[in-house]
Amino acid sequence: MKRFADLLLALVALLLLCLPLLGIGLLVRLTSRGPALYWSDRVGRNNVIYRMPKFRSMLLNTPAVATHLLDNPQKFLTPIGGFLRKSSLDELPQLWSIVKGDMSFVGPRPALFNQEDLIELRTRNGVDTLLPGLTGWAQVNGRDELPIPQKVALDIYYMHNQSFCMDVKIIFMTVFKVIKRDNVTH
Repeated sequence: MKRFADLLLALVALLLLCLPLLGIGLLVRLTSRGPALYWSDRVGRNNVIYRMPKFRSMLLNTPAVATHLLDNPQKFLTPIGGFLRKSSLDELPQLWSIVKGDMSFVGPRPALFNQEDLIELRTRNGVDTLLPGLTGWAQVNGRDELPIPQKVALDIYYMHNQSFCMDVKIIFMTVFKVIKRDNVTH
């Protein structure tokens, strides 16, 4: 049931957002050198690596690490990168990952391939068996500002309490957080 809802919602969203997606892609191309999309190696269900698309908000040759690990993340942003990240518009191409079945709308946010501490803690607690999400319980309860153990504790809570109602609640909380721009690292 969750897969059917994900697929239907993602296809409808892609159809409704096709012009804004093209516009954002064009803006990325016009304001910085390089492709509009950045394909990031991410850890999916059962720790399988997959390629996740995002609108490119960082300059070419930015190190492939979590943003908070960069000395000065601001210096790596493209001219519209800060706006894309604060508004979460950079995440929209992940609708493709939902259509493909690599992601769900709701689940733990996918780890970067090199976030060994996060991957190990999730694996130890069984969170790796969940499909990663465009948003998740940890996202709406702190997002980028959470330390890894707290993030995983929230992922575990979601794993044991997931339901259609909880997913709907998380989606609405996400929309509210994005509008308020709560806890966003830029």
